[in-house]
Amino acid sequence: MKDKIQFDMDAAIEALREGKDLSGKDGIFTPLIKQLTEAAMKAELEDHLASEETPNRKNGHSSKTMKSPVGEFELNTPRDRAGTFEPQIVKKHQTHLTDELERKVIGLFALGTSYQDIRSHIEQMYDMSLSNGTLNAITDKLLPDLQAWRERDLDAIYPIVWLDAIHYKIKENGRYLSKAVYTILGLTIEGKKELLGLYLADQEGAHHWLSVLTDLYNRGVNDILIACVDGLTGFPEAIESIYPNTKIQHCVIHQIRNSIKYVASKNQKAFMADLKCVYKAATINAAETALDELETKWGDKYPMVISSWRNKWPTLSTYFNYPDYVRTAIYTTNAVEAVHRQFRKLTKTKGGFANENSLLKLLYAGMLKASERWTHPVQNWNLTLSQLAIHFEGRLDEHLAL
Repeated sequence: MKDKIQFDMDAAIEALREGKDLSGKDGIFTPLIKQLTEAAMKAELEDHLASEETPNRKNGHSSKTMKSPVGEFELNTPRDRAGTFEPQIVKKHQTHLTDELERKVIGLFALGTSYQDIRSHIEQMYDMSLSNGTLNAITDKLLPDLQAWRERDLDAIYPIVWLDAIHYKIKENGRYLSKAVYTILGLTIEGKKELLGLYLADQEGAHHWLSVLTDLYNRGVNDILIACVDGLTGFPEAIESIYPNTKIQHCVIHQIRNSIKYVASKNQKAFMADLKCVYKAATINAAETALDELETKWGDKYPMVISSWRNKWPTLSTYFNYPDYVRTAIYTTNAVEAVHRQFRKLTKTKGGFANENSLLKLLYAGMLKASERWTHPVQNWNLTLSQLAIHFEGRLDEHLAL
C-alpha cells in the first residue's frame, strides 16, 4: 500500500508540472482522496473483524458516488459477511466528504466571523475558494435544526424565567426595518440555564406576548414560578391569562435606568443616593418607607418618576419576599442580557440582515456556542430551590426527586 500511494504521489507531482487541474473529475487530488479513503475504510473493516467474537469475514465491496471538495469519485466501500460493519470514516448513507469543511464553516460562523473572513480562512486551510452562495448553502443547514429546536418539547415547570428583547435591522420589501427578537431564558429544576425560545416580532404588546406564552404552554410548560421582565408592554396581562399563579418581577435595573433619564443631571447623584435606599432595603417595609421619603423630597420636581415607581411597585418589589441569594437571581434580567451580549458580539459587524432566516440562524449558532457553558447549576441553587419550595408550596413537589 505504501509503495502504491508513493507511486500515485509521484504521478500527481508530474501531472502538476504538466499544468493539469488540481480538482474536478480528472483532477490530480481526486484519485488520491479516493485511494486514501478506501485504504482507511479497509483498515476499519480489519479492526472490526478482529474484534468480532463470532466468525466473520470480508465480503467484497459496494460502490457509490462521493462528492468531495476537489471533485466526484466512485468509492468502493468494503463489506463483511455478517453485515455488522458500520464504517465511521464514510458512513453508509453519506455521499459527501465535506463534513469537516462544513463543520469548520459553521464553527467560524457561530463565532460571528464574516463570510469574507470565512472564505479567506478556508482558502488558507484547504486551498479552496468558496462563494457566498456556497457559504449560505452550508449555514442554511442550520435551519432545519433551528426549526426543530423551536418546536421541541419543554419541561413541565421552570422555577425562574427571564424575558428580554434585542433589536435588529432586517430587510423587508426593499427596506431595512427594525424588528425585535424576544429571548426567553429559563432555569430548569436542576438549576441549569436553558434558552426556551427566540421570537421575532415587529412590535411588542399583549397580543404578541399571548402568542409567545401560548407557544410555551403548547410545548409542555405547565407552570412558571417567577417571571423576570424588563417592563415589556402587555406582558403581565398576557402571563396572567396563561399562568395566573406566576409571580412577576420587573427588572429593577431597567426601572432605575428609565428613571434617571428624567432627572436633571445636576440632581442625578443625590437622587440616585436616595433611590438606592429603596431598592437596596433589607425588607419591604424599609423599602416602602424609603419610597415615601423619596417622594417627599423629589415628588414635586419629578412626579412622573415617582408615579412610575408607585404604579409598578407590586411587581418591582416581588424580590423582597426572598433572601439575598434568591433576590440576586430575580431582581434583574441580567441573566438573559448576558445572552444578548453574546448575540451582539456575533452581529456587531453586521449593519443589517437580508431576511429573518439569516439573522435567526446566526443567533441559533451563537446560542449553541453559549449554552456549552451551561452544564452546571447556578450558584446557591440548592438553597434557592429550598426557598422556592416553601414560597410556592406544593408546586415543586412532583418535580423534585426526594
